[in-house]
Amino acid sequence: MKYCSKCGKEIMDEAVICPNCGCSQTNNIQRNDDNGGFGWSFLGFCIPIVGLIFYLLWKNEKPITARAVGKGALIGVIVSVVFYFIYAIIIGAAIGGMY
Repeated sequence: MKYCSKCGKEIMDEAVICPNCGCSQTNNIQRNDDNGGFGWSFLGFCIPIVGLIFYLLWKNEKPITARAVGKGALIGVIVSVVFYFIYAIIIGAAIGGMY
């Protein structure tokens, strides 16, 4: 599969035009640096705001890497919220048990 050079959506390798935006795909070149590596996902997980910024910057230029860093950021936020609630429950139980 390849990605549209204009909108970044995944399209068939044989596609001449993008079914999503209608952009011609005759000059669509796959970027060698768009590999969506683990490092970008980990960065997004550790610092979700940076992951969001990179996602917004790269969503059209590097869709695979943008998706990886965006998923990392989303998972990081979800894990943080879950740990926050667990922490709040434990502290709440500890404080409630004191009285």
